[in-house]
Amino acid sequence: MKIALSNLATLVGGTILCGDPAGQITGFASLKEAIAGDLSFFHDPRYNDRLVKTHASAVLVPLGWKEFPPNASCIAVSDPSRSFEQIVETYGFQPEPFTPGVHASAVVASTAKFDPSRVAIGPNAVVEAGVELGDEVEIGPGCFVGRNAVIGKGSKLHANATVHAECLLGEGVFLHSGAVIGADGFGYEFGQGRHRKVRQAGIVQIDNDVEIGAGSTVDRARFGRTWIGEGTKIDNLVQIGHNVVIGKHCIIVACTAIAGSAIIGDYVVIAAQVGIAGHVHVGSQSTLAARCGVTRDLPAGQTYLGFPAIPAGDEKRRLASINRLPQLVARVKELEAQIAAGKKA
Repeated sequence: MKIALSNLATLVGGTILCGDPAGQITGFASLKEAIAGDLSFFHDPRYNDRLVKTHASAVLVPLGWKEFPPNASCIAVSDPSRSFEQIVETYGFQPEPFTPGVHASAVVASTAKFDPSRVAIGPNAVVEAGVELGDEVEIGPGCFVGRNAVIGKGSKLHANATVHAECLLGEGVFLHSGAVIGADGFGYEFGQGRHRKVRQAGIVQIDNDVEIGAGSTVDRARFGRTWIGEGTKIDNLVQIGHNVVIGKHCIIVACTAIAGSAIIGDYVVIAAQVGIAGHVHVGSQSTLAARCGVTRDLPAGQTYLGFPAIPAGDEKRRLASINRLPQLVARVKELEAQIAAGKKA
């Protein structure tokens, strides 16, 4: 791959501020990792030192930027991050194009409803009775789609993803490898010295434009539905318990666990390794920082830290106080010594 800077500038509507327009780039990388031949981008003044030290051959910079790296060409664009994405989408690694058809090794029930000329089902996939697949649905190699499940137009199951019986997926839903939708919720009652399984008879409903990362799990409801709202994006290795309701356009980052019947509002951001107890409510437009432990309802529109999660300002003051404890202990010991010396005098 060799691409002239002039072609890149034309593609993104940019202006070459310095460097040879005929110069060529051969790869893409971040400012810190770039080597000669790479294109990178700069959009945050906090990383100015990385811009100055980069080994990239060319960098996309914001309009009006005037501090150029000594050995790199610069192209000014209105949004360097988006322009970089546009270039990579055009010249970088390309996803496999949609190719309809049912692989010979796939096992597809005769009562499954779909148009074979507008659906792709890969090798060793299993599609059970009563399943409905919309146009442009892709079922990857080794996937399982349980009986009477419905998958909407343009959705994609990457290799080895699982959708259990009766679950409903909207349009444009993406499940990455190893994601499991509709496994039994974790429900048991203890009696007579043993744990008795409580039947999980509900479903999972996933609305349009939801993406769920590799190895993440969404349990079916005990009754009713576990529900993921439109536009929500879920990272890898996330656990969502039975009867959880997650609102629209939320972000849930890796290793988060949400216990049964919790309710998450719209536009909530949940950082890595957050734990949310069952039956609590997290208000819309809240942000939960990494490793929060949510044990009670949280009002909307605030940022929370710590365990148990409290408003960020309160937690920062608490941490500052803890950090001062060694000095306070030393001061108390000093005062005690002074009091003891005074009593002896």
